[in-house]
Amino acid sequence: MDITQIDPATMQKGGSADDKAILITKEGLEKIKEELNYLKEVKRKEVAERLKEAISYGDLSENAEYEEAKNEQAFTEGRILELEEKVKYAKIIDDKTKKGAIVQLGSKVVIQNLTGKTRSEEEYVIVGSTEADPINHKISNVSPVGKALLDKRVGEVIKVMAPAGVIEYKIVQVK
Repeated sequence: MDITQIDPATMQKGGSADDKAILITKEGLEKIKEELNYLKEVKRKEVAERLKEAISYGDLSENAEYEEAKNEQAFTEGRILELEEKVKYAKIIDDKTKKGAIVQLGSKVVIQNLTGKTRSEEEYVIVGSTEADPINHKISNVSPVGKALLDKRVGEVIKVMAPAGVIEYKIVQVK
């Protein structure tokens, strides 16, 4: 299946592997793998040591260190499972599909705010929801702006419903 044909709306329903696909860039997947490796190789051992130390204090029924270590272990194991699931269902956003005049996953888009007083331009990368990081100009394909930008061309004007009202953006450039 071509990565650009995956419908984000169906990914949340579960079912087949394609339904669970997590759209991500190669760099985003590497970050997830690094965190997963850290949690498995370093954090697990640290938590196990804390548990062993807390157990050595005796009476577990009133041992706050033991309870805290157990909670940290549960959180760490939950995060490991979450990251393993993301790696398992990761679908890399193909660099070949993002080149061109049409906004797609992985595209860098320069947009101009037509509603604001300054008419400022900003550059964003359209990414899967797992990688979204608006502070670093990475917006999700399922966010209101990301969804409105998909499949549009340079020069088109999009309207996005925001809490402050409708905001209009013009697509200045697609990289």
